[in-house]
Amino acid sequence: MAGHFEPLPGGGAAAALDEVEVSILRSLTVQLLELIGPGDAAGPDGADPLARLFAEGPSEPPSDPALARLFPDAYGDPDTAQDPQERAYAAEFRRYTENDLRDRKREDALAVVRSLDALAMAAGPGDGVAVLRLAPEDCRRWLGTLNDLRLTIGARLEITHEDDGEALLRLPDDDPRKPMVMAHLWLGGLQETLVDALMG
Repeated sequence: MAGHFEPLPGGGAAAALDEVEVSILRSLTVQLLELIGPGDAAGPDGADPLARLFAEGPSEPPSDPALARLFPDAYGDPDTAQDPQERAYAAEFRRYTENDLRDRKREDALAVVRSLDALAMAAGPGDGVAVLRLAPEDCRRWLGTLNDLRLTIGARLEITHEDDGEALLRLPDDDPRKPMVMAHLWLGGLQETLVDALMG
């Protein structure tokens, strides 16, 4: 089970993770949370639900390439869209959906951090490998966050096609991008085995 997910009886999935893997996953997820940004300052209990329902988000795509990959334009690439009506539809769609999408991505990432923290506390320092057990709902959150992490790293590495990733594999070990390339591949393996575990 080490390094990949396996199905659990009755649903869900489990993976054995060592301290280094837990630390890397947690660090990457915290960085993702920082990239996505803070949520409603009032918090879920203090927020006015009616005001939240009608709150408008941004109408333009993010300028950061990683955020643009996480929050893509609904009607194609805004830089190449020629039809003004199409651009207007895309802006309107983003205005009313991006805040909710950010909230969901933030909640998923927070759930991943909490499950990693609980795993580290249960295992204790120096215990080596601990088994992460995820209920079906937790699996969905993990899948979303693993995908978001891969999209973010892919944007930072400027991976746009599968061939780009293969070319990056041939980087020399002293290239500063190499650790991120390896993280991208590792996260892809985790994501793939989690999907397989849920479908198996």
